[in-house]
Amino acid sequence: MSDVVAIFGPTAVGKTGVAIELAELLRGRGEDPVALNCDSIQVYRGLEVLSGAATAEERSRLEHRLLSFLDPSEEFSAGRYAELAHAEIDRLLADGRRPIVVGGTGLYLRAALADLDLRPPVPAEVRAEVEAEIAERGSEALHAELEPALAAGVAPGDRKRIARLTELERAGIEGHENAAGLWTARLRHPTLLVGLVVDRAELASRIDARVDAMLAAGAAEEARAADEGGVSRTARAALGFAQLLEGHDGPPPPEAVEAMKAAHRRYARRQITWMRRMEGVRLIDRTGRVDSDLAAEMASLL
Repeated sequence: MSDVVAIFGPTAVGKTGVAIELAELLRGRGEDPVALNCDSIQVYRGLEVLSGAATAEERSRLEHRLLSFLDPSEEFSAGRYAELAHAEIDRLLADGRRPIVVGGTGLYLRAALADLDLRPPVPAEVRAEVEAEIAERGSEALHAELEPALAAGVAPGDRKRIARLTELERAGIEGHENAAGLWTARLRHPTLLVGLVVDRAELASRIDARVDAMLAAGAAEEARAADEGGVSRTARAALGFAQLLEGHDGPPPPEAVEAMKAAHRRYARRQITWMRRMEGVRLIDRTGRVDSDLAAEMASLL
């Protein structure tokens, strides 16, 4: 029997809504579920709209932890997240409550569920040097200088991972050849791991609608406020952050909005690739289906 439920899937697939519906079904069985965020941007307060974090109304229906608790100026890592997530999950299980791990950052999901071989932080001077260089020369140039085994596992345009691999290489720390090498099927607790999939056309429509809703709800204002207050590299990695700053005091131009939607679509493809590499994941197709239907299927698997 599974003690933990984990819900993963591409951006805009509707993970939070499904988690809330599942929680209501579990409460009907006498359980006391709690959601545990595993999205690397939703940990930041003040970026709730831009990151698509659970709204106040959604949190009133299902308690969320590890959500909106960091200032955007703070750097954060999977290693720090793993420590917090392990403590939360262990505490919830000890209290007889059901953790529902939900989010779209594959590494954070894995960090919550398993003991990973995570690389240590690099010296600040190395990080600053790489950041300055990647800003000047571009991620493709640094990608070309990586060890071939490392370069093969990352796209030339994946700025964040290229920066991290370059930092590790220059600090003399062995890096992972690919993200799948971080995963282990030896989970810390028995877990029902569900991956939500959806028809490509429906996902594209969902992404467009989500970005439009973010803009209408003030995502650009969030990005500007964070930028003015000082924002860390990890928080600046939020999808659309750079594009939203292009509008200055007004709405972002149409080309910036389209670039933001394109970034979400590329990220969704990477998430799907991660998901299909996870051993033991149960894929559920949500094409044309409502949240309550998916939740009922998950509940039956428990």
